[in-house]
Amino acid sequence: MIITGKKFSKPDLSRVINGDTVLDSDTEKPEKVRLDHLLVRDHPEYNRSSLQTFIKKGFVKVNDEIVTKPNSKFKETAKIILDVPAAAELPPRPPVIYEDDNVLVLDKPAGLLSMAKGEYCPEPTLEDYGLLVHRLDRDTSGVVILAKNPETQKMLRKQFQDRKTHKTYYAVIIGRPKLPEAMIDLPIARNLKRPTTFQVDQNGKSSQTYYKVVAENDKYSLVELKPKTGRTHQLRVHLKYLGTPILGDPVYSDIAKFPAPRLFLHAKELEITIPGKNGGERRVFASKLPSEFEEIIQAK
Repeated sequence: MIITGKKFSKPDLSRVINGDTVLDSDTEKPEKVRLDHLLVRDHPEYNRSSLQTFIKKGFVKVNDEIVTKPNSKFKETAKIILDVPAAAELPPRPPVIYEDDNVLVLDKPAGLLSMAKGEYCPEPTLEDYGLLVHRLDRDTSGVVILAKNPETQKMLRKQFQDRKTHKTYYAVIIGRPKLPEAMIDLPIARNLKRPTTFQVDQNGKSSQTYYKVVAENDKYSLVELKPKTGRTHQLRVHLKYLGTPILGDPVYSDIAKFPAPRLFLHAKELEITIPGKNGGERRVFASKLPSEFEEIIQAK
């Protein structure tokens, strides 16, 4: 028996029903994915923040075109190339104050970072020359000691932690303290309104700084500073509290009113025990005061 009827109105669907065509769910267009997410998948050695920085710096090409927006979206099949340039060749290391098989003591110039910021740091840091033991702010110059092996690093760090090192700084400050010399004993805590800064706070950590005025003119004073504790920004915070901030301090002084080419803070001496016979050798390492410190005090 032959059954007849109306002609099927949807030939494409008819071919599917008859088995002539197979539906393929994969024929749908693939979703596009953020570029930074694609890089996280392909480069697990970096975190997402670093990869976003690489994109913004123009280190990423998609289908042979540079893309600088991390939120740009592409198919997962896109050709993505990450090309992070090697860090610039290291400049000659800072002047060496002392060196042996275990330690390296450098005369750090103002402007040199102590440690890298993030995973990608195109500029040199103290860590490029040895194992970090302690830090100086980028804009602070002077004596810094590095270790050449983990055992020495541990030994030196413990001395800083146990307050068995003696540090002497020199600073040019704006104005003159009321007393020619004194011990500042004021606790310091993080400023919650500006989390990257610190302030004198009765609920903060105990902090002591001895100071002595060694020279002055009608505008500035040169002071010797001996911190008894090692709080972040301790010297800068204590001197600001006295009403005599360090000249050139971009955070704790009035740069507009008192412009300066640098932060006038210098790590003059460091007394510490280094590896040697009979358990160690006590040494004092010193750095010459930068000429600009003397010049600004001698100026009238």
